[in-house]
Amino acid sequence: MAVYQYVARTRQGKMVTGRTEAVDQSTAAKALREQGLIPTSIEVGTAQAKQTKAIRGRGGAVKIDDVVIMSRQFSTMIRAGLPLLEVLNILADQSEKRSMKTILKQVERDVETGSSLTEACQKHPRLFNTFYVSMVKAGEASGMLDTILDQVAGYMEKVASIQRKVKSAVMYPAIVSCIAILITTFLLVKIVPVFVDIFSQLHGQLPLVTRICVAMSDAIRHNLLMVLVGLIAAGLIIWQAGKTKGGRRAIDTWKLKMPIFGPLFLKVGVARFTRTLGVLIRSGVNILNALEIVARTANNVVIEAAVMKTRSSIQSGETIAGPLRESEVFPPMVVRMIDVGERTGALESMLTKIADFYEDQVDAAVAGLTSLIEPLLIVFLGLLVGFIAIAMFLPLFKMVEQVQ
Repeated sequence: MAVYQYVARTRQGKMVTGRTEAVDQSTAAKALREQGLIPTSIEVGTAQAKQTKAIRGRGGAVKIDDVVIMSRQFSTMIRAGLPLLEVLNILADQSEKRSMKTILKQVERDVETGSSLTEACQKHPRLFNTFYVSMVKAGEASGMLDTILDQVAGYMEKVASIQRKVKSAVMYPAIVSCIAILITTFLLVKIVPVFVDIFSQLHGQLPLVTRICVAMSDAIRHNLLMVLVGLIAAGLIIWQAGKTKGGRRAIDTWKLKMPIFGPLFLKVGVARFTRTLGVLIRSGVNILNALEIVARTANNVVIEAAVMKTRSSIQSGETIAGPLRESEVFPPMVVRMIDVGERTGALESMLTKIADFYEDQVDAAVAGLTSLIEPLLIVFLGLLVGFIAIAMFLPLFKMVEQVQ
């Protein structure tokens, strides 16, 4: 008895998929009709073969670079005149990520059974976010899917580039700081106690720096477990707070106001806002829908709230610039340029110029932070280790002087 993969329509018009066992294809079709299903596709094959085909490929999460490559290939093949189903089949077969392969196969099946590409993509928000789906919808409606997908790929490349630069600016000091903490902890837990045994044989009072260092060593050694538990608990509390509306707002507000990195995060937010809004308007998306999409993809609830307030104000007949100015989130230059773009009818062009400017500002900020933080961290690490070294050897120097 063979296993058949089927696609069928219910009496209510809903499309369903599944597997059934039967002697032959006609028997499988008859069994489906008896269940109240109208088969549109019945393919023979073993369940094991289907599963193997579905899961072939590397594992791992789908990254933004994977989506960029897929979008470029999608655009190229559509522009070359290939049928949509064939394009989806090719994209799925050549995808290296198992999860992306599975999703694209499902999208292909949905389109084959009568769904639009937009409807098929909406079922998989893990791969196709709100921005992507809206752009696909605009491309289908205008008949310019290849051009729209090319714009999506270009937009996502810029977003990925900014994300990489910000990560490099944040990760470097974070890694060096962790290394400094580990080295200091090792010295205080393992090295300082050895010197304490030597100091116990000395007569007289130890220097102040030595006493401070010994006290730090005792505190860490005797409370190391409590410190670790406290740090883990603090991390979990912050993580859980980030899932609540108030906690997320507090964290995002702090991110925009924190020293050194706050201005960088604000520049990234402005660049993302203007770039996304400009691409959506260029693609013909309604301004109200565009602002809603921008808010959902802002990755910062403070900016999201400002954009949603702007959207509500526009529904009441106001301009974009006014509510943005009242939010006090966006820099005055951005608000004024948007205002000029609205009054002159060149909003899309102005948004693109703002995005280009702030992306350049992000590049300059990351380069400046890297050049500034590197020597500061080296000096900090040197002072930390130097303090411990001086604290340990100062009593020994005094002991040598007394012997002489």
